[in-house]
Amino acid sequence: MPPPEPGAPRRTVSDLLRWSYANLAMAHAALVEGATRYAPRHYAIRSKIHAGLRDGTMSIGPLADDERLKLVLPIACCYCGARENLTTDHLIATSRGGPDAGDNLVWACRSCNSAKGARDALAWLERRGEFPPLLLLRRYLKLAFQLCAPLGALEQAPEEAPQLPIELARVPQKYPAPSELRLWVTPL
Repeated sequence: MPPPEPGAPRRTVSDLLRWSYANLAMAHAALVEGATRYAPRHYAIRSKIHAGLRDGTMSIGPLADDERLKLVLPIACCYCGARENLTTDHLIATSRGGPDAGDNLVWACRSCNSAKGARDALAWLERRGEFPPLLLLRRYLKLAFQLCAPLGALEQAPEEAPQLPIELARVPQKYPAPSELRLWVTPL
């Protein structure tokens, strides 16, 4: 998100999450179209969604949509795409405040699950030099909104927010070119 203008209202945790979610929608549209770079229509999608999220005329999609995807996506590790030695992983570790619930469970191979451990998934993927698959990032952002709300953190400045179950600094504010993105870890 661009730096705020002098005298502009302070940015909040919600602002950062909304901007990332709007960028996600832009990236998803471009990737599905097979675009290699963002075009004006993609920026218009981002702008419309960001404005709608900000003024309350739009909302983040329900986690139930992502749960339905579990039924149609290939069963594979959500981090590397492996299809053997699968376990379940808490996308946001329970030790960090993530819920022990189906919405927070993803498939992970034993190797990735062990390597990630209780780390923030986005921080772990970043250390590996990888941008998360868009469908995984979408679930992560939805969970982030859901987990930050009861903490009263959404309307606080990031530096003033209580300890969060996510590493807010890892939530992407800028997305790579569509040619560098993937929808999921395996072809759909």
